[in-house]
Amino acid sequence: MASGHDKIEKNIGLMIVLIIIVVSIGGLVQIVPLFFQQSTTEAVAGLEPYSPLRLVGRDIYVREGCYTCHSQMIRPFRAETERYGHYSVAGEFVYDRPFQWGSKRTGPDLHRVGERYSDEWHRVHLINPRDVVPESIMPGYPWLETTPADATHIVRKMEVLRLLGAPYSDDEINNAPQALEGKTEMDAIIAYLQDLGTSIKTRR
Repeated sequence: MASGHDKIEKNIGLMIVLIIIVVSIGGLVQIVPLFFQQSTTEAVAGLEPYSPLRLVGRDIYVREGCYTCHSQMIRPFRAETERYGHYSVAGEFVYDRPFQWGSKRTGPDLHRVGERYSDEWHRVHLINPRDVVPESIMPGYPWLETTPADATHIVRKMEVLRLLGAPYSDDEINNAPQALEGKTEMDAIIAYLQDLGTSIKTRR
């Protein structure tokens, strides 16, 4: 006589339903509690939402696919903290929509790159990476130097981010286009990079 387990194995439809139920319960048990932990939903001390220039820079970072080679998540292992700095904490990412954690490290993790190098170093590196890192396989992005920062959607973007929890004031939103006047995409992405991971640095 077939056991209950045998019946499940022989009934593909039933097995699929049961797998979905088990995975759903397991997922809920792991995920739901995180919404009620303050450490995962509250910003760390010193964290501020992205300025208009940094917000545009972040969009350029995503557009150019930087996340495919660079992670922004330092794990709490000695090998990582000695190389990159303090491990990443959830409260640093509350204004990221979406976060840029990534998992691929063709290049180094960038979560603590903020203020590690000068603006000029970043500029040279982005135009031709091998001028500062001879062994680099990263492509150059010289067009960023001459492309104006796009302010077309910045007001609407900040309004939406405010709905999602970013504490932008009316003045910050209304003055956003002026903050981008005369700026290039190179200025924007450098501003974004120089901000990465600095909220934890200010606490140490």
